[in-house]
Amino acid sequence: MKISLIWIFVFALGSMNCSYSQQTSKKEKTNMEGKDHKQPLPVKEGTEKVELPDSAWKKMLSPEVYYIARQKGTERPWTSKYEKFEEKGTYYCAACGNALFKSDTKFESGCGWPSFYEPISKKSIINTPDNSHGMSRIEVQCGRCEAHLGHVFEDGPPPTGLRYCINGVILDFEKAKDAEKKYEKGKM
Repeated sequence: MKISLIWIFVFALGSMNCSYSQQTSKKEKTNMEGKDHKQPLPVKEGTEKVELPDSAWKKMLSPEVYYIARQKGTERPWTSKYEKFEEKGTYYCAACGNALFKSDTKFESGCGWPSFYEPISKKSIINTPDNSHGMSRIEVQCGRCEAHLGHVFEDGPPPTGLRYCINGVILDFEKAKDAEKKYEKGKM
């Protein structure tokens, strides 16, 4: 009985800030040019919605990206290459290429996943209620393809007070100059 209670406590503690997955793969396959995807992405630029059947996503995305994006999975904490990443630029959805966050909104939250206090635009993400795993949270999805990104919490820094806790597997990154050109091109 004591062992069961300990495991329940450990599980609850591990899932307080973001849900925890038992997926053991640490290999991250995210690249906007599609070289690490099974097949090229249908659209890499623009803002139009990307709606595909699940079977198409499964063929296009690596198993790691598919698990997070389409099955609402969570990578293990502190395994993302973006957790302590400090390059200047823009983070994109690894499933569809949608611009999500600028690096100047990233901060160290200590939760084990890349954290941001503000999305790049109001249309870049969708917030939806998530009552899974016995918790009441707000899920963050890509505003373009509705991929699962992570969750948002109200314990972030100023100016928003929000903490977007995002799975690094679902992120791609472009350095500042390349990202700015691509973002501006997509707005036209």
